[in-house]
Amino acid sequence: MSSKLGDAYLRNILRTYRTYKEMTEKALDQVRSDEDLNRELDENSNSIAIIVKHMSGNLRSRFRDFLTSDGEKPDRHRDSEFESKEPASREQLLRWWNDAWQIALSSIETLSADDLERTVLIRGEELLVVEALNRSVTHAAYHVGQIVYLARYFASGNWKTLSIPKPKPK
Repeated sequence: MSSKLGDAYLRNILRTYRTYKEMTEKALDQVRSDEDLNRELDENSNSIAIIVKHMSGNLRSRFRDFLTSDGEKPDRHRDSEFESKEPASREQLLRWWNDAWQIALSSIETLSADDLERTVLIRGEELLVVEALNRSVTHAAYHVGQIVYLARYFASGNWKTLSIPKPKPK
């Protein structure tokens, strides 16, 4: 990948990650109660709190020592990210969220175009850095969509759209 193209890709991936982070934060702001942040719609769904906990664990694990260690860190316990012994407070969720994003964005900001063709490991699988970034950003997009959907549900008639509003019926 040319240096110019690589630099453009890195700028774009950072912008995309920041957009997803901001979109989630604007959605979370519209959820009025900690109870709703922790509410599951049914026994097979995850709450906003669980999704934030999972995304935070994933981002911390993938981007801590990104170029030099496996992206699935030994201290990460993925399955426990989907468990909740007690409800999480908004402050706790935001602390997990912001700490994880600080690690991820700082790590990505240090990358150069030359790094995109380097190899990293995720669960022992070799991926080019560009592949690992694409995989991670699509994972983030998936879960951000879930969070926004749930936040919109809980905000109900008070929801303020995060993108282009639906057309009004005629």
